[in-house]
Amino acid sequence: MNAMTSSDLPAISEIWVYLSGSPLLALVLTLSAYLIGLTLYERSQRNPLANPVLIAVVLVCLSISVLDMPYAQYFEGAQFVHFLLGPATVALAVPLFEQIDKLRQWWWPMLGALVVGTVSATVTAIGVGWALGATRATLASLAPKSVTTPVAMGIAERIGGLPSLTAVLVVSTGIIGAVCARPLFDAMRIHDPVVRGFALGTAAHGIGTARAFQVSPTMGAFSGLAMGLAALFSAVVLPGLAAFLLRGL
Repeated sequence: MNAMTSSDLPAISEIWVYLSGSPLLALVLTLSAYLIGLTLYERSQRNPLANPVLIAVVLVCLSISVLDMPYAQYFEGAQFVHFLLGPATVALAVPLFEQIDKLRQWWWPMLGALVVGTVSATVTAIGVGWALGATRATLASLAPKSVTTPVAMGIAERIGGLPSLTAVLVVSTGIIGAVCARPLFDAMRIHDPVVRGFALGTAAHGIGTARAFQVSPTMGAFSGLAMGLAALFSAVVLPGLAAFLLRGL
């Protein structure tokens, strides 16, 4: 046994030296962290508090801190996962097409909910931040917190926010939404999967949509629709709205 261990050490060290200087290390860290998070989530009987994305984020942060890996280096290796966000978003159209009849039935109420949900998320974020004494840059970073990350970062940069801070706020919003949505819906006696899904997608974007798909295909489809429409609406309306609100503070 000792002989086997000693003979394996050079091979393991060589693999580590190769990985530590390769972008593959970041990809391995990302996938491993998510698999661990997903395993813990399944073993907790899908308890929303054991959100796999949250667990993965914590593990990745700890890993790159221990390895003293700059974020730019980490992102260079993990950008393949980032690239897959585009195809994954487009793929959301497939389950939505299967719900086309319900989409026709709920079209106008959903548009109203989209406008109210998106605008109220921006107004309350800026209002609460202002009440707590946040700086103008922080308020601008808070404004698009309920929009999917790539769009939110672009909006934040346009209105004078910090895109990196916005990315953190967007992920935090999604995790909180995924954790709190079910008990909140139950307390409000909202049981329709269409309503639940659309509300979750509007408020908690991609992470909320992932949670919605774990509950039901219908809920996930309408959450994905809300996420996409909220991103489109926000890209057009939110910069002007946020700039107007920030001007008065």
